[in-house]
Amino acid sequence: MKKLLEYINNKVLIKVVWLNSATVITKITTGFLTTKFIAVFIGAEGLALIGNLRNFLTAIQSFATLGLYNGIVKYIGEFKNNASKLSEILSTSYYIGFLATIIASFFSYYNAKWINDLIFSTQYDFAYVIKIMALALPFYSLNMFSFSIMNGFTKYKFLLILNVVGQILGLCVTLLLIWQNNIDGALISVVIAPSLIFLITLVGILNRRSLSSSIKAGNINLAWIKKFSPFALMALVSVVALPLVIIAIRNYIITSEGMKDAGFWEAMNRISSYYLMFLNSLMVLYFLPRFAEIDNKKEFRREIFSFYKTIMPIVALGFIAIYLLKPLIVTLLLTNEFETVQELFGWQLLGDFVKVLSVVIAYQFIAKKMFLHYIITEIFLIGILYLTSIYFIDIYGVKGANIAHFVSYLMYYIIILLIFGNSLFGILSEDHE
Repeated sequence: MKKLLEYINNKVLIKVVWLNSATVITKITTGFLTTKFIAVFIGAEGLALIGNLRNFLTAIQSFATLGLYNGIVKYIGEFKNNASKLSEILSTSYYIGFLATIIASFFSYYNAKWINDLIFSTQYDFAYVIKIMALALPFYSLNMFSFSIMNGFTKYKFLLILNVVGQILGLCVTLLLIWQNNIDGALISVVIAPSLIFLITLVGILNRRSLSSSIKAGNINLAWIKKFSPFALMALVSVVALPLVIIAIRNYIITSEGMKDAGFWEAMNRISSYYLMFLNSLMVLYFLPRFAEIDNKKEFRREIFSFYKTIMPIVALGFIAIYLLKPLIVTLLLTNEFETVQELFGWQLLGDFVKVLSVVIAYQFIAKKMFLHYIITEIFLIGILYLTSIYFIDIYGVKGANIAHFVSYLMYYIIILLIFGNSLFGILSEDHE
């Protein structure tokens, strides 16, 4: 117990946790209020449609930014004291990100009807929402570019303040649109809310003009394009492909079980995203820069097992509490229409627990640019998730998708442990001490 208290008092990890608490609480609160409004004003069927749009938005945003966020964080962390290298990193990432964003925006705008039919089916006509999304996309990309710079320079406090203000602004716009226009307002809010934060971030950019002046077309270096390309390919495999697979799974639920059941599954996914938000943001803020600094197995092992020993027991207790309080959570967050969602908690929580165990180790793939390993494991996870979802949905109905979530991440965790088994459990040589 003494060592645990010493760790909590002294380690950077716990300091980041406390620093991150305000923005996470804000995100969870805004998420709760948004979901409640959707449940009351739109219902389960609308929640399913919104889920498909959110997943598609994630995919197109990831393509527009080419997964550069993690790459910029990594390389700024390494070269933040080298002015010429820093200028090349910023210039190269900015202009290739700009090109990708323009391509994504034009594609979405001029193929809005086709995208509408893909994610909503021909029964609905929300092509105008897709066009609004296309117009908002460049602002999102600029915002993520700015965030990645601040993260690379470890400007955590400034970054988190921006997030809090942006979340509150997004919430006000979202609730107003849902109240005024129901499903149309909810869909519009999904595509514009992420871009609104740029209005807040712009203040930070104007106050850091020295960085802005470093971004010049003449400083683009083809060598950096090559270095960024693995991050782009990793994003295409995971952050683009995974949301599209989730859309396919949700559409399968709609076809086989009905729109309402798809809404129940989306509600469970939303609840899951809220309680995982704290851990996910912690891992992005802390483990990616930290793993980039680590150059030996001993430190890597120490970081992983410190997380397992100090954070995971708290996570386990939290998950147990969530399971026991599921009737209250569904009542507060949703409506009586969503009572069936309670049946989905058990498998979802099991899957999320294993997910946290595996993802914290898998961040090493990104930090150390283990390109091939990342691609193979992500393709494995995405493929298994889709196949097991179809299999278990046919047997257990909508609950089968949550069972598939647990089975997929369990298999993924086994693969991760096999890959990093030597680093985590092997005998360390003198070189790694």
